[in-house]
Amino acid sequence: MKGKVVVVGSFMMDLVVKAERRPKTGETLVGESFGMYIGGKGNNQAIAAARFGSQVHMIGKLGQDSFADQFLDNHKLEGINSDFIIQDPNVGTGVANPFIDVNADNSIIIIPRANMTLTPNAVSLAEKPIAEADVLLLQLEIPIEASKRAAEIAKANGTIIILNPAPAQEIPNDFIQLADILTPNEVETEMLTGIPVTDEKSAKKASQSLIEKGVKIVILTLGGRGAFVAAEGKSQMIPAFNVTPVDTTAAGDSFCGVLAASLAEGLDLDIAVKYANAAGGLAVTKMGAEPSLPLLKDILKLSNGS
Repeated sequence: MKGKVVVVGSFMMDLVVKAERRPKTGETLVGESFGMYIGGKGNNQAIAAARFGSQVHMIGKLGQDSFADQFLDNHKLEGINSDFIIQDPNVGTGVANPFIDVNADNSIIIIPRANMTLTPNAVSLAEKPIAEADVLLLQLEIPIEASKRAAEIAKANGTIIILNPAPAQEIPNDFIQLADILTPNEVETEMLTGIPVTDEKSAKKASQSLIEKGVKIVILTLGGRGAFVAAEGKSQMIPAFNVTPVDTTAAGDSFCGVLAASLAEGLDLDIAVKYANAAGGLAVTKMGAEPSLPLLKDILKLSNGS
């Protein structure tokens, strides 16, 4: 039986530019390459969970434009249920502009557009799939009020809630307390705790600060170092896999989607994080968001060292 994952989140058409470095103010650079890929944290995470083998519902908002058509066509191919995706005739589909440098590091400007018009009432229409899900996965490229409404439904029905607090921003404590699992990266962790994560000691201190806010489990995603997992009374670093990075876009989304899918299958947390690390690692080896999200067979191959 497939695990059930509901993702409430964003859609962004990624217009990706790759160049040796970021231009200085007033400078024009000739870039290396350009690509256009479907993306958005919610969309990426939904695809990652579906490719791992989960039964996935996606809840969010698109425009009524050619970008939206590409997302909906892709969801059909991936087997993602789009019954609760709303199309707004007045606001266009979200757009993002990732910049990739020679070291494969990225920086991204997003223009959320239709994503920011998703309302709590629209989320409430999807109460049944949220209540029946094994895992609800949330991020912050949509209004917090909409994500919080989904979390309230999940909490009332015993659905595991994973909150990926990205992009970095202040989050009300009453929303954080609804989450069972929080998955911030270094930037988001410092935003939420004021503690820079530079080593395992600072990771433990920051994680404890978040647990004191009411979260049961904190998983700090630390890129090439791996993931630091903390629950009340215990913590451990689960190392990353050795890969050659090409583009780090969607690595965190791949991690979160596979984490959700693994937990929905009933896997132990340690194994779920190991698979999530493998998924995040594989995602950095290809350009673009959607093309880089790995298949289950590749995650298992990397995880098993074969």
